[in-house]
Amino acid sequence: MGKPTGFQEISRRQVPYRDASERAGDFEEIYTPSDADHIEQQTARCMDCGVPFCQSETGCPVDNLIPEWNDLVYQGRWQEALDRLHRTNNFPEFTGRACPAPCEGACVLGIISPAVTIKNIENSIIDRGFAEGWVVATPPERRSGKRVAVVGSGPAGLAAAAQLNKAGHLVTVYERADRIGGLLTYGIPNMKLDKGTVQRRVDLLAAEGVIFQTCTQIGREEDFPEGHCNRIMTERGHKLTFLDPHRLQDDFDAVVMATGATRPFDPTARCPGRDLPGIHGAMEFLTRNTKSLLDSKLSDQAHLSAKDKNVIVIGGGDTGADCIGTSLRHGCRSVVNFELMNRSPEDRAPDNPWPAWPRIHRTDYAHAEAAARDGHDPRVYSVLTKAFVADAGRLSGVQTVKVDWSKPGERAPFSEVAGSEKTWPADLVFLATGFVGPEKTPGEMLGLGMQNPRGNWETFAAEHGRFTTSVEGVFAAGDCRRGQSLVVWAINEGRGAARAVDEYLMGFSVLPAPGVTAAGG
Repeated sequence: MGKPTGFQEISRRQVPYRDASERAGDFEEIYTPSDADHIEQQTARCMDCGVPFCQSETGCPVDNLIPEWNDLVYQGRWQEALDRLHRTNNFPEFTGRACPAPCEGACVLGIISPAVTIKNIENSIIDRGFAEGWVVATPPERRSGKRVAVVGSGPAGLAAAAQLNKAGHLVTVYERADRIGGLLTYGIPNMKLDKGTVQRRVDLLAAEGVIFQTCTQIGREEDFPEGHCNRIMTERGHKLTFLDPHRLQDDFDAVVMATGATRPFDPTARCPGRDLPGIHGAMEFLTRNTKSLLDSKLSDQAHLSAKDKNVIVIGGGDTGADCIGTSLRHGCRSVVNFELMNRSPEDRAPDNPWPAWPRIHRTDYAHAEAAARDGHDPRVYSVLTKAFVADAGRLSGVQTVKVDWSKPGERAPFSEVAGSEKTWPADLVFLATGFVGPEKTPGEMLGLGMQNPRGNWETFAAEHGRFTTSVEGVFAAGDCRRGQSLVVWAINEGRGAARAVDEYLMGFSVLPAPGVTAAGG
């Protein structure tokens, strides 16, 4: 490395977010610009560690060459660092903002000291690349004559499209929303990933020859009456085209299913009062908000406004935090976040050793914003929702009970604590409780086999590394194959599926293969 003793001499210092109280008043990105000298100094903390676990199976799913681009940045060779970064990651501007950085959890330095600020460095490389004009469209020199359809324009679909286009195939991406990006556009709020950043990459892919077709739902119209995305699009005046997936088989040489895992998991389904107005899935809330923000800066009032409302978010994780952050920006009266699990420890537990992802207590951007405004963290732990309370036919509260994870019950790994019942005021409830798999209709129409990789999850059956489904010429990648996961895993899957399709079409492939094994498949 450029400075072998850097990790001993330099302390970890992250690029800060904007002030919590200031940023909670707008939907601009929460990040501050990075200073080149600061980033170069932080790269000096990267050790000559011998085995860089940051780019191992437990670290980076796309096998980013992290020590290499750290060293290049330290030497001031930023454009070369960008070239290294793009060798393994099609969209570092997405992962540099939205990835939770498992690479930092696996950093060797993290055994004895705070990890290298890998995520900051990655984001700084790609942002400088765009600012300097180093990132340009590079269409393939020749075409193969093969045509591939990609269903879904989230990170898996876009990665597959980008790689297949590089291989010379003509790629058409189908998206049911009015904008390309899937989760990147309508699942992640603007303050975490500005939609101009997404569109900038989409424009590059289009310039390279990828064809995008929006407002197109693969499947039968009668099977999608309640999907929140379809409902929002039609409510806002977009006419959806419904396309039989067999048409794709007829018109294309291969099909990649990258539809995501959008069927929500609802642990409150049997709770009394669940059908009351005011209870919404988290993704409906986030999708409506982003669409209204992009269409009219919220002036069309087409979003679910939390202004002056008592908001409860059920479920933690990134999506729960995004619901908190969005509610704060609307001007909610109060916001509380229910988490069923106990509060995580401050440091790794004995059963959570390095280099596994550290299951420790974290304060996300939205938690800090709520604490800055209200004086306390919005999260309450070990809480189970029991019922929703009505007043004049509308939601007015949520009844809960505390749970004890040290005393398993007859039907659950926890028991309810007697006398701990409580009713919380609530005008809006958002369910950020995860997903159970892809919408089934396109797969059923094609006759795709299903698998259950994680209990109640059900996804399209396709082996990681091969990505082939039970139907000839149809491949699956991303959350619809793997189950709900990270943006960086979706990119891994899209890249892997592209190589598998290329091999299927041409008999061989020069596209890189993912070098890790995916869990659950």
